[in-house]
Amino acid sequence: MRVSDIDTPAIIVDLDIVERNLRKWQEYCDQYGIANRPHIKTHKLVELTRRQLELGAVGITCQKIGEAEVMAEVADDILITYNIVGRAKLQRLVNLARKVRLSVTADHPSVVKGLSEAMRNETQPLSVLVECDTGFGRCGVQAPTQALDLARQIADSPGLQFGGLMTYPTSIPQGTDFMSEAVRLIQQAGLPVPVVSGGGTPQMWEAHKAKIFNEHRAGTYVYNDRHTVETKAARPDDCALRVLATVASRPTPHRAILDAGSKALSSDLFGLSGYGMVLGYPQVNIVRLSEEHGVAESADGPLNWEIGQRVEIIPNHVCPVSNLFDQVHVIRQDRVETIWNVAARGRLQ
Repeated sequence: MRVSDIDTPAIIVDLDIVERNLRKWQEYCDQYGIANRPHIKTHKLVELTRRQLELGAVGITCQKIGEAEVMAEVADDILITYNIVGRAKLQRLVNLARKVRLSVTADHPSVVKGLSEAMRNETQPLSVLVECDTGFGRCGVQAPTQALDLARQIADSPGLQFGGLMTYPTSIPQGTDFMSEAVRLIQQAGLPVPVVSGGGTPQMWEAHKAKIFNEHRAGTYVYNDRHTVETKAARPDDCALRVLATVASRPTPHRAILDAGSKALSSDLFGLSGYGMVLGYPQVNIVRLSEEHGVAESADGPLNWEIGQRVEIIPNHVCPVSNLFDQVHVIRQDRVETIWNVAARGRLQ
């Protein structure tokens, strides 16, 4: 089967580029003594999780229990970087913790209390890392003193053990300053801090400069996207995933309609102009998305596309794109080697 035989819209993934991306990052982590704990929310594939572990990852990161339940098929060391709240999720967490070496994060005393109540009668304690907000403005304790307070609560809670600190993204210097002070306070209180975990693909090649961190969680690097290219974390040649689309309409000489709309391309802009990079056509901008329509316009004269023509698009943000398709077509050059099911697609709970 050739790429030209694939119906559209579809995801195509260049396996040679993926392998190069995985090896390059693992070699970097090995060189600088950084534990590589890749985030699987980007690809959601059992096959690539297995490969990341084969190359030397210490474990994986998942965002939701549902993802972790799927990846427990191939991974035995899983960190879930999300507050686990509510009876249903806590029971699933207990069941998962009986199967794999599991860690979670928490940023509030009530979250820690819920985890302890769920785990108090289990044989093995659950490792809990304190999530720290080092400037991103999302989850996390707001000061190093709060990290100390929560670390103490975790250490004193039945069924739990304090596992360290985590933040997203790794930032220099505010992130390193925050985490360094938190580590100092916690160690001064007599608690070890075995893991200080940072994250983010745009920050990954600076990870060795953030000396306080001994683990990094990158996800997008497996595929890369337009955003990682813009942030200089990758080159266009490092982008392994493309959305394959067909020209479905030519309303004007300067406009074409693609069969890849918001249900195939991420609507994230990241401050960029347009909704993706059309390979081979730098003058073309995808200016608007409807559910099933991608509106492409040329900024430099008429667009010489014909109805039925295929184009490949590097999305702005690849992670949500993976969650929009049931399958990915794995290619080498112009041949489809295999088709992988996106096993963790839709596992949002």
